[in-house]
Amino acid sequence: MKVIIVGGVAGGASCAARLRRLDENAEITMYERSGYISYANCGLPYYIGEVITDKEELTLQTPESFYDRFRVNAKVRHEVVDIDADNKTVTVKNLETGEEFKDNYDKLVLSPGAKAVKPNISGIDGENIFTLRTVEDTLRIYDHVKKSGAQSATVIGGGFVGLEAAENLRHLGLNVTLIEAAEQVLAILDGDMVSQVHALFRENGIKLLLGSGVAGFENNDGKTVCKLADGNEISSDMVLLAIGVAPDTSLAQKAGLKTGIKGSIVVNDKMETSVDDIYAVGDAVEIEHFITKQKALISLAGPANKQGRIAADNIAGGDSRYKGTQGTSVIKLFDMTAAATGINERTAKSLGIEFEKIILSPLSHAGYYPGGNVMTIKLLFEKNSQKILGAQIVGYDGVDKRIDVIATAIRAEMKVGDLAELELAYAPPYSSAKDPVNMAGFIAQNLISGKVKHFYYEDLTALSKDEDAFLLDTRTPFEYKQGHADGFVNIPVDELRERIDEIPADKRIYVMCQSGLRSYVATRILSNLGYDCYNFAGGYRFYSIIENEKLASKSAYSCGMDK
Repeated sequence: MKVIIVGGVAGGASCAARLRRLDENAEITMYERSGYISYANCGLPYYIGEVITDKEELTLQTPESFYDRFRVNAKVRHEVVDIDADNKTVTVKNLETGEEFKDNYDKLVLSPGAKAVKPNISGIDGENIFTLRTVEDTLRIYDHVKKSGAQSATVIGGGFVGLEAAENLRHLGLNVTLIEAAEQVLAILDGDMVSQVHALFRENGIKLLLGSGVAGFENNDGKTVCKLADGNEISSDMVLLAIGVAPDTSLAQKAGLKTGIKGSIVVNDKMETSVDDIYAVGDAVEIEHFITKQKALISLAGPANKQGRIAADNIAGGDSRYKGTQGTSVIKLFDMTAAATGINERTAKSLGIEFEKIILSPLSHAGYYPGGNVMTIKLLFEKNSQKILGAQIVGYDGVDKRIDVIATAIRAEMKVGDLAELELAYAPPYSSAKDPVNMAGFIAQNLISGKVKHFYYEDLTALSKDEDAFLLDTRTPFEYKQGHADGFVNIPVDELRERIDEIPADKRIYVMCQSGLRSYVATRILSNLGYDCYNFAGGYRFYSIIENEKLASKSAYSCGMDK
């Protein structure tokens, strides 16, 4: 059996290695148009910022090492330009010599990945405008910064690549402006959760211009001028485009394969395309979302590796199935970590899903052990089924651990209350006896049983005008004096029973504290005394983060223009 794999990196390389482990006699050839068959795609921004200092560390396998280990004939700088499915041949172009030749196959695997989006606007091909997708892109950007002496950079796009590139360019000492057409960066997070990321970037000297579209570019005396849709301009020594990726499927479309979202390759759960004996894996394929069961495009290395493995299993005569992607992801941003799995609130609303949400701010480990940091967890679950829909976490230590636990619970189709029953590792340096994931389960159980009712940041405007609402802050007088939400009356939780006559019995009581714990205790006291009361999800800490970000974003645009 002769197998040709088009494209390496995560999907193609994992398919080749798995196939060899299953079949020692198969003839396997891989064609990769770049100079690298398998590289650490997710590590590319960190070479720019000199976090990774040896470019050889970016290369996971070379053609020589791949052949030595797996006897796979890996040909770099070779591009497959045509597929003849009827005759089972591909046309290959040697990019070094320009020579073209044909090669035949019994099975064909397409792993072309995705390409950086470059909008059709004026000046887009300027010499100081870069994209970041391959090792070659990384080396080109790094060399430009070092050789040109660049002092400033404009990054366009607030996704994973844009944020990581902005951080790493800042590590090199450049003045960085990040432009994002949406009102927030990092679309995996909801607007309330992303406020902490916005604040972090501003604290680290990166100018954020949100809700700003780019109309074009021009060169002005060696500087690249970015023209915004509102008429303003940003001038810098270089521009990095990171506005997203699109499936690189021109070859598949040319061959007549069925395509889906944004031209992606349609596959079944065995990674088979619409054409016999042709498989497809990785960023170029349309998959089913594990939560919504809808068709989706999710460009992540983990799913691409699994898909490559499944394609190899089936080529070798097995019966492996891909069960969908839930989009579990994590990103380091300076010293902060942001992570998500499943769907967020914005997506749930757009799909008309009836859900409940939980917001809590636990410490990463036991409070009495030094060095604990607060993290913010937002968890969504479906009202009727109590199925976990997704989670977002922003914090420092232990964020990755908690998102992985919740991601596992989602994959196991556990209900949200089951999180309370998980037996998770505990020692003071790592967690608390009631782990933050357990706490999310406890809160969900209380919410479902009616022991507590929540209110949220978006409710505050209406509540401030509601004559039947009494707003109560149960923190200490010192905390209250340091800052509080408008309209809230301060009665510390420890004084609540003695001052109960100050709480109007004929009104609904809305309670806030710093994290949500003391206010929860207060709502239980009040509920047991017959009051109709609600606990503020996330606490004053969460409220103040959102409020401060609103103030910062109002002034950020004009400040950015001034500089």
